[in-house]
Amino acid sequence: MAGYSFFGSSAEGDDAHGAASGVLPKPALELASDKNAKPGEVRTMVVAGGCFWCTEAVFEQLEGVGDVVSGYAGGTKETANYDAVCTGRTGHAEAIRIPYEPAKVSYAQLLRVFFATHDPTTLNRQGNDHGPQYRSAIFYENEDQKKVAEAYIKQLEAAKAFKKPIVTTVEPLNPGGFYEAERYHQNYAVCNPGNPYIRSQAVPKVKKVRQKFAEQIKKEEGQQGKKQTSK
Repeated sequence: MAGYSFFGSSAEGDDAHGAASGVLPKPALELASDKNAKPGEVRTMVVAGGCFWCTEAVFEQLEGVGDVVSGYAGGTKETANYDAVCTGRTGHAEAIRIPYEPAKVSYAQLLRVFFATHDPTTLNRQGNDHGPQYRSAIFYENEDQKKVAEAYIKQLEAAKAFKKPIVTTVEPLNPGGFYEAERYHQNYAVCNPGNPYIRSQAVPKVKKVRQKFAEQIKKEEGQQGKKQTSK
């Protein structure tokens, strides 16, 4: 993965998408399969939290996470393309597929970062992005993932982590139900650091994760972030 050279850029807005403090309780329930994972084993997680340019940038900096892929989930293969999805009528959400090593980072830990870096209380909306394609959603691949996701949502609500009710949907991901987005969407934040949207939306999210989840950042990313901010 290319390094986040845009990290040192000055953002043009604040991060309006995440929890105000960025500090959420640690999940009480973990995947049993993650606990028993051997070093090198890789599993996947699919979530949607607004524009996939931003969510991809957030997760790729985490230790144990591989090359995150931007794509579409929730609809059919026939309409899994950007132009169709942008109509808001295909059932898709702009989603990301996260390959992770459970021996280094768990599904539940990734859920904690997910909820800390977007607003799960706004229905079909993230910031100025409107439509069901920008909904907050967790696409579970099996019943165990569903159980952990639902348990953490209940935990967050019991802790009153957000001022409003969480509207994140927990939806089944059918086999082959994640469709990769067009090539130009992949690694968009890294490839387009000067884009005003990236500067105002992705950069604050990346910074928040580095501040609130410093222990989970890849060593090379953390070192680069220090170099950028020291200039």
